[in-house]
Amino acid sequence: MDLGKVFRALADDSRRRVVAELAADPDDQERACGSFDLPVKKAARTHHFRVLREAGLITQRDHGNGSAVSLPRQDIEQHLPGLLELLSEELGPGSRTGRAGNTAAD
Repeated sequence: MDLGKVFRALADDSRRRVVAELAADPDDQERACGSFDLPVKKAARTHHFRVLREAGLITQRDHGNGSAVSLPRQDIEQHLPGLLELLSEELGPGSRTGRAGNTAAD
């Protein structure tokens, strides 16, 4: 993992929120890209997910007319121990995932 890419990716609030929500899910479930409440248009969403993917913070799988992301937790914990815990804590108490569901399409 390139530390500079990771920090640049996490410097954006929307991208950090995506990783934090994935990190807060103890079941490490895959989430549809459209299930994240990001205040941006589709083109910007695509950009955000690409930046996260290139930094190694998510893996993305395309299916039909949408795509889904998951967290490579073991990889991240190996290279940056404690990062995911810090990000999940950023969501605040009582917000384990902060999501409405994990099956929405992009």
